Amino acid sequence: MKLAVIPWAEDTPPTESELERRLTGDGFEVFRWQDGPSADYPDHQHERDESLWLLSGGLCFTIAGERHALGPGDRLLLPSGTVHAALAGPDGATYLIGRR
Repeated sequence: MKLAVIPWAEDTPPTESELERRLTGDGFEVFRWQDGPSADYPDHQHERDESLWLLSGGLCFTIAGERHALGPGDRLLLPSGTVHAALAGPDGATYLIGRR
C-alpha cells in the first residue's frame, strides 16, 4: 500500500455503512473510533497497514513534515511503519479505521 489522501469526490455524502462495506471489501478489519476536541497523538507508527475514513469532524495528520487535513468523507491510506502524528479538530473527529 502507498501513502495517499483521497478526498471524497462523489455527489452524495458517504454513509458509515457504505464506507465500512468498502473497507471490508478492500480486505480490512474495521472499527469505529472517536476523538474529542483537539485530541493530540504524537509521532508514532503501526505494525499493520491502516486506512482511515473520516465520518465527521476534522483530523490533521503530519507525515514526514507534511500536513494532511481530512474532512468528512476523506480517506487516508497509511502504510505499515509510517511515522505520523495526528490532531483532531476543535469539534473532534469520528472515523472508521481499517487494519490489515
